[in-house]
Amino acid sequence: MQDYQNDAIVFKALCDENRLKILEMIKDGEICACKLLEELQIVQSTLSHHMKILCDSNIVVGRKEGKWTYYSFNPDGIKNAEKLLNYYTTIVSDKNAESTKKCKS
Repeated sequence: MQDYQNDAIVFKALCDENRLKILEMIKDGEICACKLLEELQIVQSTLSHHMKILCDSNIVVGRKEGKWTYYSFNPDGIKNAEKLLNYYTTIVSDKNAESTKKCKS
C-alpha cells in the first residue's frame, strides 16, 4: 500500500522553482549554503525553509562545518524519488481497460 503522505513530501520538494534551482546547483557536487544564498539572491530564512523541505524529502542531505552547512544529494533519496515518479506515471493498461468498461455500462 502506498504511503501518500510521505510520497507527497518528495513531490513537494520538486514543486518550487527555487528548489529546482538548488537541485540544479547541487548536481555539480556539494555546495555551501553561502553559495546558494549568493546565487539565488534570497535571505537566509528563505533558504532554510527550502533546504528543510529538500532534506525532509531525503533528496538532499546537509553537513555542518563551522557556521555553514554544505548540501549534497542523498543517493537513496534520489532513487526513491525516481521510483515514485515511475510508480505514479506508469500506465497499467489492464486497469484502464476495466475502468473504461465500467464507465460505458
